[in-house]
Amino acid sequence: MNSRFSLLFYFKKPKNENGKVLPIYMRISTDNKRTEISTQRKWDVSRWNSAAGRAIGTKEDARSLNAYLDTLQYKVYEAQRQLIANNEIVTVEQLRALLLGEKKKAIMLIEIFEKHNQQLQQLVNKEFAPCTLKRYETSKCHTISFLQWKYKKSDIEINKLSYEFVTEFEFWLKSVRNCNHNSAVKYIGNLKKIVNICLKNGWLQRDPFLGYKMNKREVIREVLTQDEITSIQNKDFKIERLTLVKDTFLFSCYTGLAYADVKKLKQSEISVGIDGGVWIFTKRMKTEIPTRLPLLPQALRILDKYKNHPVCLNKDVVLPTLSNQKMNAYLKEIGDLCGIQKRITFHMARHTFATTVTLTNGVPIETVSKMLGHRNLKTTQHYAKIIDKKISEDMHALKLKLEL
Repeated sequence: MNSRFSLLFYFKKPKNENGKVLPIYMRISTDNKRTEISTQRKWDVSRWNSAAGRAIGTKEDARSLNAYLDTLQYKVYEAQRQLIANNEIVTVEQLRALLLGEKKKAIMLIEIFEKHNQQLQQLVNKEFAPCTLKRYETSKCHTISFLQWKYKKSDIEINKLSYEFVTEFEFWLKSVRNCNHNSAVKYIGNLKKIVNICLKNGWLQRDPFLGYKMNKREVIREVLTQDEITSIQNKDFKIERLTLVKDTFLFSCYTGLAYADVKKLKQSEISVGIDGGVWIFTKRMKTEIPTRLPLLPQALRILDKYKNHPVCLNKDVVLPTLSNQKMNAYLKEIGDLCGIQKRITFHMARHTFATTVTLTNGVPIETVSKMLGHRNLKTTQHYAKIIDKKISEDMHALKLKLEL
């Protein structure tokens, strides 16, 4: 129930009127907000008790007015009780709508979802990557499909959402859509953001996600070994597109930059660092976290190779990057030609930098975390768990110490 609620009957003096008979209004206040509704009655000011908010006297007209005001008061408290019974927030707008018989427009889940996605679309390449919009659009489509599967409709009022709705949605994603656990968690997380918008706007009183746990399962990320990197590096491709994709992929292997960050990297973001060497000073597209990292000789040679490329000169970028979809398609071809059995994707380069290039070679995890632009060390620690070579070397060093 709301912390503050009051009801008052009072005179409202019309402009430019000094009469003794004035209209009576009803003022409803709740949580520092108020609304005024005309009672459609007038009364003599001299026959009115302001403290009680009622007419003075026992005459028939006074008794009739007071009975009418009592009825209005009862309706207000009944409207308040009804809202509480329906688990809705008691607001002056809600009370006014009930008292005046105004039809309240239902707030619908998919309508809010669409509005969110429209706003997100306007921020693509400013605050969000295109893939973020694509993920929310997919989440919206999955939510619509679930509604049609369970309720035979394409939208639902947000006040109908419940814990059961969330758990049933998870079941549908995994059983009907055949999503793996982590993909299902991502889609449910996108829905939770929409629900949070409703909660923060006061449209929902109870959180349907209350008590629901969304834990991703740890995935062992596949990376390239040093031999596999060397195999790609030494392979001479006669086709220009494969050479371009190879060089861009290797640049990411030696810098740890994600596809979106490589694609937008400008010459102005490369300058002399604290040690006098060439560094990259940029911000991650995904998180806007500053990234500062010194360039290895392998990465410098690739940049030098493309510094006069027409695309780089026209677009003010350091590499003529193809679309992510084409990059991944050509990387599969490169993997086949190099005899690599793993399914190579562009994002594998970032994982390879974290493990094979840096952690395996003794670069401290705190330094790697900074270069990757991670928010916290916990994210980087996932990479450290799969470095068998480093574990072997550390244990071998321990054995030698124990033998002394």
